[in-house]
Amino acid sequence: MTVIKICGLRRLEDAVILNREKVDAAGFVFYPPSRRFVRPELAGKIKKLLYPSIRTVGVFVKEDPERVVALHEAGIIDMAQLHGDESPDDLAFLRSLTDMPLIKAIRVRSRESLQNLDQYDCDYFLLDAFTKDYGGKGKRFDLSLLEGITMPKPFFLAGGLTAGNVAALMTSVHPYGVDVSSAVETDGIKDAKKIHAFIKAVRRKDEEDE
Repeated sequence: MTVIKICGLRRLEDAVILNREKVDAAGFVFYPPSRRFVRPELAGKIKKLLYPSIRTVGVFVKEDPERVVALHEAGIIDMAQLHGDESPDDLAFLRSLTDMPLIKAIRVRSRESLQNLDQYDCDYFLLDAFTKDYGGKGKRFDLSLLEGITMPKPFFLAGGLTAGNVAALMTSVHPYGVDVSSAVETDGIKDAKKIHAFIKAVRRKDEEDE
């Protein structure tokens, strides 16, 4: 089964939607410039409402590693996603501080972006489109760049995924998981109908592949 991650939770009501849809993971954005930024206090309240089976992922950009670890130790996040220009050394240092699963986001600009990924000490990668600013913009990168590339770790596909195209994209690159945010929102708010449609499309594709 493809892992489904809904990113950018900011309301207590979002937890109710994700529980009903039985998603696999929920993302909290702890990057202040992002319009989906959420304070740890609110993230903690949302976390308490989520089913225990839903893993919470903290999304960070150039964050102090000790703060990342503190949010994990406080029980707010189960995993950390590093979405900036963190180096392999940055990942290694964070790994030395915690045993929680780590996701390294790769902002794909060219095939060069996908080189030397084995240097990162992470559990998963997340492949997203390159943009000038950090964070999801709903853009899709050229999936042909993945041709001939062997990913050293399971990866999440992000950027421009919708209920209408996710099945075809899953067929094209066979990701471990899919990550969506803006495509399941209306006016910046998570939309229950859009989330349901997206998850239905992913699960239908999973059933076809069984």
